[in-house]
Amino acid sequence: MTPTHSAQRSSFSVWAGFLAMCLGMFMAILDIQIVASSLPEIQAAFDIPLDRLSWVQTAYLIAEVVAIPLTARLTRLMSLRGLFAGAVAGFTLASLGCALSHDFATLIAFRTLQGFCGGMVIPAVFTAGFLLYPEGQRILPTTIAGVFAMLAPTLGPVVGGYITETYSWHWLFLINLAPGAVVVPVVAILIRVGRPDWRLLPYLDYLGVGLLALALGCLEILLKEGPRHEWTGSIVFLPLALFILGAAGAIWRCLRHGEPIVDLRLLGERSFALSCLYSFVLGMGLYGSVYLLPLFLGLVREHSPLEIGEIMIVCGAAQLAVAPLAASAERRFDPRLLAVIGYALFAAGLLTNATSTYETDFWGLFWPQILRGAGVMLCLLPTTTIALALHAGDTLANASALFNLMRNLGGAIGISLIDTILERRPAVHAAELVARLQAGDRAAALLVGLPPDKFNGLPMAPVDEATKETITPLVERAALVLSFNEAWLIFGIVFALAAIAVAFMPKIDPRRLD
Repeated sequence: MTPTHSAQRSSFSVWAGFLAMCLGMFMAILDIQIVASSLPEIQAAFDIPLDRLSWVQTAYLIAEVVAIPLTARLTRLMSLRGLFAGAVAGFTLASLGCALSHDFATLIAFRTLQGFCGGMVIPAVFTAGFLLYPEGQRILPTTIAGVFAMLAPTLGPVVGGYITETYSWHWLFLINLAPGAVVVPVVAILIRVGRPDWRLLPYLDYLGVGLLALALGCLEILLKEGPRHEWTGSIVFLPLALFILGAAGAIWRCLRHGEPIVDLRLLGERSFALSCLYSFVLGMGLYGSVYLLPLFLGLVREHSPLEIGEIMIVCGAAQLAVAPLAASAERRFDPRLLAVIGYALFAAGLLTNATSTYETDFWGLFWPQILRGAGVMLCLLPTTTIALALHAGDTLANASALFNLMRNLGGAIGISLIDTILERRPAVHAAELVARLQAGDRAAALLVGLPPDKFNGLPMAPVDEATKETITPLVERAALVLSFNEAWLIFGIVFALAAIAVAFMPKIDPRRLD
């Protein structure tokens, strides 16, 4: 074989292995959202009380968040190839276990295993993008990984909706078997980075792992259960106390142990710390918007799961269209400029959503989704470059784990904020609307969907019970829409402030990436 043919084969092998890793990551992220469309079917199949149903999602998210920071040490222990192939194999087997589950406890156990394996997959892909390619060739693999990571939450509802309406809920998990059977051998054969070092096994900080798992697990429970219980009671205070205890202990171990499970000292680097902050904000917006929009379409517009997915595909299409432009621009422009554009576009999309009415549907949501989809890659690529470009080896794996962890934590906290708004604000808005209607406010009548010509600015006469029964659901619907708009507005302001604050990010010469 000539040197040219050898190089071509090597390049092909690297790309084939990396794309297989991206497919594995896509499976792991997709499984967060895809199950949402079938929760009613799963509830009926296992006769699950409504207040326990959310554990189908929560168990996955808790395990995933716990696993992400462990990937750096496990990469050294098992090698990148061993860790990724093992994680995808575990994820695939756990998916089979979920599909074959005959009771709720078994399903939750396998969902936990799924989430733990999936959590190790995500940062490993971004680490691979920097380990497999030399400095001048990292933008394209980082872009591809970003597209896979951003598309999965967007495609989840449409894929889940189609499977829900066409097949049984079991196929939400069975569809992982074929990709998993391909990804594991391809990665095991083609990825050749590093060697496992099992001598590190006795030196792992097992106490630190336990404290970190306790802190992150309790944080997820707190964020999930807090809004539903109005942030009071033992279901809130106990996880809060355990989170504080676990977090304090984990931070102490990470700063004092010779082989910390997470190298928090990286946060002492201004560029990396700011990049993690921006990753956190992006997680809030990305996962928050993917959570808010289907809720609006289901609760207000009463669309089916498949119809919701078909509307949400617009954002994914915009991401695909902009991705190559974003990759090309990053080679030519200051990453900070691209980040300003990205976060400004995302902010514009969120703020436009904040003007929705009860009649807003596909075309009213079209341009906000285009703006958010166009902004995603311009948010992700520059901050990823700034966070990871100056690191290598074990430090790179640690940096990738922390960077991805912050995005998931941002998503968890963003969803909790949304739940809190949707739990508390509709009643407040409903009371205000009733008072405005009683005062004859024409604008309130338009919001509710009542004929405005009957409201002339004068106090209304008392209405009978039949009229109340007609008006009440309209007021409740309008109050819910106002609450949704409030959530969109808060997230939009956060992204607008982030766009302004990009000036504090360090400058990276784009010529270094060529």
